Amino acid sequence: MDTLSQTFSALADPTRRAILARLAIGAATVGELAEPFDMSLPAVSRHLRVLTDAGLIERHTEAQWRRCELRAEGLRAAADWIEEYRRFWEQQFDRLEAYLKRTAPQPKGKSDGRKRRS
Repeated sequence: MDTLSQTFSALADPTRRAILARLAIGAATVGELAEPFDMSLPAVSRHLRVLTDAGLIERHTEAQWRRCELRAEGLRAAADWIEEYRRFWEQQFDRLEAYLKRTAPQPKGKSDGRKRRS
């Protein structure tokens, strides 16, 4: 699986997105990350493995603790891909706005410069 697909696959799960949101605040131990979830430690570890494999987090061992931290550069490829499409849609909306302005009916009572016959 390519890196971008792996990143989006990892982000598809709400538990993993919640873990990333927590790590955006700062590094945390596996136990701290598991705390808000109603799942076993091995299940949380599987989520962490997916995030690690996708390059979204790093895990370090400090004494008996396993700490995790966010890798911001792991999201760069996804952000760049999304940005490309954001620019595309922004251009499309700008074109639509220009078209609507050009084709909008003139308000009644406003002269278009032509004389009317009675």
